[in-house]
Amino acid sequence: MAEPLRLFILAGEPSGDRIAADLVARLRQHVSLELAGIGGDELAGQGLASLYPMSDLAVMGVTDVILNLPRLLWRLEQTARAILAGRPDIVVLVDSQDFARLLAGRLRRRGYKGTLILYVAPSVWARNPERAARLKPVFDAVLAVLPFEPEVMERLNGPPTYYVGHPALADKLATATAPASGPVILLPGSREGELRRHLPVLKAMAADLAALPEVSGLVIPTLPRLRPRLEAELAHWPVPVTLLHRRADRQTLYAQALGAICVSGTVTLELALARVPMLVLYALDGHQARIFDRLGRPPVSLPNIILGRSVVPELVSATLSVDSAGPAALALLANRKARQDQLDAFGELSKVMETGLPPHGRQDPAERVLTIWRSQRLPIGA
Repeated sequence: MAEPLRLFILAGEPSGDRIAADLVARLRQHVSLELAGIGGDELAGQGLASLYPMSDLAVMGVTDVILNLPRLLWRLEQTARAILAGRPDIVVLVDSQDFARLLAGRLRRRGYKGTLILYVAPSVWARNPERAARLKPVFDAVLAVLPFEPEVMERLNGPPTYYVGHPALADKLATATAPASGPVILLPGSREGELRRHLPVLKAMAADLAALPEVSGLVIPTLPRLRPRLEAELAHWPVPVTLLHRRADRQTLYAQALGAICVSGTVTLELALARVPMLVLYALDGHQARIFDRLGRPPVSLPNIILGRSVVPELVSATLSVDSAGPAALALLANRKARQDQLDAFGELSKVMETGLPPHGRQDPAERVLTIWRSQRLPIGA
């Protein structure tokens, strides 16, 4: 019987946790695995005993990084030591771009010779394109979840990059008609900094949202670890809000939803593939706001980025408030044509995500990982 493939996998936040768990499940269809790494509930469901809580890595923005710098540096060293001691055949680092890059460089400097893969390409197409070439000496390959990224990485002299789609493609819905009524989904983010900045804005607009005749209720899909935090927060809101913490229940919610008010991130792609109209918000910290302005305030939501045009409305600001977000949310939810226009665009998005963009068609991530790994192995007897 063949020896198990020793895989070390790291996910630093919930969206990466889902991608990582999907990869592990797919790999198990081809090989037996010996699994180690860092992850959350989704990877735990695949049998991973996380080296430490995934939430230790879930920080974003300079302020949050500085506040958590000693812990992040210790986790970086702890992770490198665990990989070097365990000598896995493959290391897959899912998103968490800065942590992944630092960890990969540290591993190569200390002599790790195994296969090292970055899953989710950095957004070099948005800023700092020079990052692509810097990844080439440390990563054997990049697995991209956006269809245009292989061409961009190739043009910028980055590592070999392959489009593998996104797990949310498995959840896509065929809904083609905007519902006349239904619940409204609120998605304030999962990092502490995001919750701190977005929950007050959502709280301030909650009563007006709930008062719309089209709205049957407000729902926040969340993670089990965040439930106590959100229950304490929601106890002080002016209207009832339902917490949904089981991912299995999300598809039913998506199928019924009137729309969503969500922070920018991977969830915008998940909602689009599930055909949920949305308003995208993001409250920037000071450093993020300066970068955003310097870049010319580019689109931030994945549907707009992938399709190359404004499909969903975005409100991105360091001074995000209910005065701007509230009217925009009410305008979307009360306007069935605006919501239908989004659904029509999401159908186009789904087709692009399903097939990829020639010549970089969509590949199975597990098959690609195994192909990369086998190509890196020394011949028998070498």
